[in-house]
Amino acid sequence: MSTAVSEGFEPKYDLRYVWTICLVAAMGGLLFGYDWVVIGGAKPFYEPFFGLTGAGQAWRAGWAMSSALAGCLGGALLSGALADRLGRKRLLVAAAVLFTVSAVWTALAGTYDAFIWARIVGGVGIGLASNVSPMYIAESSPAEMRGRFVSVNQLTIVIGVLAAQVVNLLIYNLAPVAQDASNDVILRSWNGQAGWRWMFAAEAVPAGLFLLLALVIPESPRWLLKRGRAAEAARVLARIGGAAYARAEVADVEATLRGEHQVVHYAELLQPKLLKLVALGAFLAVFQQWCGINVIFNYAEEIFRAAGYDVSGMMFNIVITGLVNLAFTFVAIRAVDRWGRRPLMLLGAGGLLATYALLGACYHYGVKGPAVLALVLTAIAFYAMTLAPVTWVLLAEIFPNRIRGAAMSLCVSALWVACFALTATFKPINAALGAAGTFWLYGAICLAGFVVMWLRVPETKGKSLEAIERELAD
Repeated sequence: MSTAVSEGFEPKYDLRYVWTICLVAAMGGLLFGYDWVVIGGAKPFYEPFFGLTGAGQAWRAGWAMSSALAGCLGGALLSGALADRLGRKRLLVAAAVLFTVSAVWTALAGTYDAFIWARIVGGVGIGLASNVSPMYIAESSPAEMRGRFVSVNQLTIVIGVLAAQVVNLLIYNLAPVAQDASNDVILRSWNGQAGWRWMFAAEAVPAGLFLLLALVIPESPRWLLKRGRAAEAARVLARIGGAAYARAEVADVEATLRGEHQVVHYAELLQPKLLKLVALGAFLAVFQQWCGINVIFNYAEEIFRAAGYDVSGMMFNIVITGLVNLAFTFVAIRAVDRWGRRPLMLLGAGGLLATYALLGACYHYGVKGPAVLALVLTAIAFYAMTLAPVTWVLLAEIFPNRIRGAAMSLCVSALWVACFALTATFKPINAALGAAGTFWLYGAICLAGFVVMWLRVPETKGKSLEAIERELAD
């Protein structure tokens, strides 16, 4: 229950204002999605340009694709200390600057090394945004609708992914090359010289808009209270829900901070009570990756080829997966504050377990075509309406105000390490176990995740962050 309601009055929220500041923060998610995916469409063209297609170039080509991940991990690790020291707003601005610089720098890169450094800079922006955007939204949203607003960050990630795919396709179609074109032909084409640059440069438009808007939104009221700036926090909260709402929220937040020193050292997270929360958060972050769904996104081409689809069918199916992902993210936005976090997380783990069991059976018994497509779309639907957005909601909710920045930083860092490990191990696992065994393995992981969440994940629906903090402390 929100603090305002527990005080005996119903606040009148300025939802237009709340939506505005939350959507601005969620632009970090949109750029996260765009920057993460845009390189896939540019890959066939920048690789010939930088000479990454010849014999012995596999490592350099792989580093070009994955270098942003190094930046992601660095940005996530930095974000904890910086978010607590400098505030959430300044890090959103910094992420916007990094996205803008990376987009322009990558587009202008004339050497392989310049391209790599530009991608790392963009990765740092992703690392910052993936931590700070949901944190800012959670700290600024009314309790009874916080899940919906934090889930919007996942929606913008999905929109960013689709935007990158559409932009890549539109730019490519300005001067398409034959599917069987050699690397020399691709290198001499417009896409091989300039088109791939415009794919990256297009990101500068939303990144620049994000920068301008991030400059004018307020700082997180909970961070302001943590820094002793109660008057500023009260003004932000009054704008959200009125003067009485602001007084109740300020009193509640200050009660959780009273007697606590506000400079956080990472060693403090090893204290038994805090360590349990950090371990739970890290588990949720890792499980969101190791539930296996990102394998479907990253290796969709190979999965559909194994199911008997030709190139045309694979491309069509990949578009369908993106549309299903978007549609069921909207379902999550409506459900998260109605059904609650815990039921959705259990539904996601259980639904994926059942779907992977059937997918494994299809591959084991040689079932191909529409049955596999339907099961893949079912898995994506379960993920999009449960684990994808709700994990971010819980990570932004379960940590005390004082340590939220540092704790989320560690959990998001664990997420990026898990993302890398999942992507790097899929091919050897698939080679060793086959498609059927691989899906059954991820099903077993989902079973373990279901058990842990049944035992450990709390329900946080409709509760203020301070009420959650007190409950988990007990």
